[in-house]
Formats: sequence, C-alpha cells, structure tokens
Amino acid sequence: MTTINDQTSPVFEPPAAKAAPARAHAAHSIFHERWWLEIATQGNWKLAVVKQNDEIVGEMPYTISRARLWRVSHLPPLTRTLGPVIRPVTGSAGRQMHHRLDVTARLIDQLPECDSFFQVLDPRIDDALAFALHGFTVSARYTFRIDPRSTPDAVWARLGSKTRNVIRSASRELTVVPGLTPNEFLAFYDANLAARSRTNAYGDAVMRQLVNAFVERKAGMLLGAYGPGGTLVAAIGLVWDHQAMYYLLSSRAQDAHCGSISLLLWTAIGRALERRLTFDFDGFSSPSTFSFLSGFGATLTQRLGVERLGTVYLLTRTLKRRFAPARVFAPNL
Repeated sequence: MTTINDQTSPVFEPPAAKAAPARAHAAHSIFHERWWLEIATQGNWKLAVVKQNDEIVGEMPYTISRARLWRVSHLPPLTRTLGPVIRPVTGSAGRQMHHRLDVTARLIDQLPECDSFFQVLDPRIDDALAFALHGFTVSARYTFRIDPRSTPDAVWARLGSKTRNVIRSASRELTVVPGLTPNEFLAFYDANLAARSRTNAYGDAVMRQLVNAFVERKAGMLLGAYGPGGTLVAAIGLVWDHQAMYYLLSSRAQDAHCGSISLLLWTAIGRALERRLTFDFDGFSSPSTFSFLSGFGATLTQRLGVERLGTVYLLTRTLKRRFAPARVFAPNL
C-alpha cells in the first residue's frame, strides 16, 4: 500500500442559507452540500423541504435549466448523486416505511413541472418506491465500492492479477505525490484534453471552481504520479464526506505508464481505508471502464435512477432513439 503523509481530516459543512439539512439520515453526501450545489449549478438550485413541528425531517435539492426547447431538472456537472435526505424514525419496519413514503411524497409534490426530471440516488437509498408510486420511472445504475472495514491486505488479495501487475510495474517507475495544487491539476487536465482535441465536458469554469473549493475546504485532494525527471504523467481528484471517498476526476498523458491511474487509485483506496471511509469508484459508462474498474475487486453496488418525462419530450426522445444507431451498452450506468 502506498502511504501518503497527510493528516488532514475530512470536512462536511452544512448548508447554511437555503435550509439546514436533515443530517441524521446517512444519505446526505458531499453532493448535497450547499457550497457544492452553489458552484455546480452557478446558484441555480432550490431545496424542497418537509417540516414537522418546525423541525426539518426531509429535504431534496434540485435544479432547473433550459436545454434548447426543454425545461429540465437533471444532475449538475460533477454531481454524481442527489435524491431525498430523510430523518429516520424509530419503531417497526412498517412505521419507518410509511414515514419514508410520506416524507418523500411531500418532497415530490414540491418538485417543479418540467419536460425532463432525472436524478441518480445515493447508493444508500435502497428503494425508490415513493417515486414509482408518483409516476416516475425507476431504473438501476451501478458503481463499485470498497467496504471501509476492509484491510489493505484483503483488498490487495481481491485485485485481479492484471491489476496487481500493472500497479507493481507502475510503482517501480512512478512516484505518487499528494497535494497537487488545483492550478497544476487543471493545467495538466486541459493540456491532455487539447492533445486529444477534446473539450471539457463539465465546463471549464464550473470544474475550476469546484476543484479549488474542495481542496480549500479539505473535502478532497489531488494526487499526481510523476515519472523520471519529475514529469507529471497522471493525476486524479478525490472528494469525501463523512461516509465515503469518491473517485471524481482523472487525467493522464498519452505516453503515461499504462498502470499510472491504477497506481493512483490504489493509493486513494489506502487513504480511504485509513480514514475508515467507503471507497466509491463512482460508476461507469462503458464496457471498457467496467472492465478496468472490475479489476479492483470491489463490490458492485446499485444506484437507483428516477426519471419523469413530459409527453412531448418523451415522444421526441423515442423518435430520436429509433432513428439513431443502436447501442450495445446503455450509457451513464
């Protein structure tokens, strides 16, 4: 296990201006934080809130924006999951379920009318019954996660042989350094996009602000892998909250060692275990990414998606997909 000498503890700050979070429920993640949402949406977000006796028992953030002709409410850039945060109650399983259904229904009633609403729920939310009962389509997405109670030796033993080999090989040629500055990371990220003739899918301004914010707030870090001569060849961005560390961003030079990202991820897993955090690989959107991440031996974990479409939007999307080239693997899993 590569050791990183960094004693910085995670920070998980509560939203202050919009409303206080229903913090007792574990599904409140870094992506629900007020500062994260303010940056990711450029201030264009709202919070559905349910109170009982002047106490917040449920909340759900959402955005509203225009996509050509459509009014949509989707996940903001670099925001992997959202969904309801509900303060739990004690009592029988039936009472708890009734409470979740009731509070979620009251949150749903506050969501805006739009042509397309879509969110992926935090993986700790294991049912979306309330959404299904209110006309939403519920679908399954997936991520890989490593349990915080795991030991480094146990995690290493579960790695695929190919993954172990490329990590060993990369560790002989590369040096992992924590504390890469946002400017260094962003310049490296931009240079690699330019070398591949690509643009930033998240938006340059939003990504720059978020990277600076999570580093400044000690809610994330940037790791770099350096080759001979001290040249930066690969880098990843990590963020965390009270329960999980998320693999958020990565970039590598075209001539980087094939195991450079694997080595950085192995280092990140070690940091998560030291902090007793779940390590979340944050989903995959292609067969190649699935194959790469599955080599780390993590547990495949379901994330539920909830979607509600207007009639005209649904018809337009159906026709577009009918005449588009067939896909063999659904994106955005």
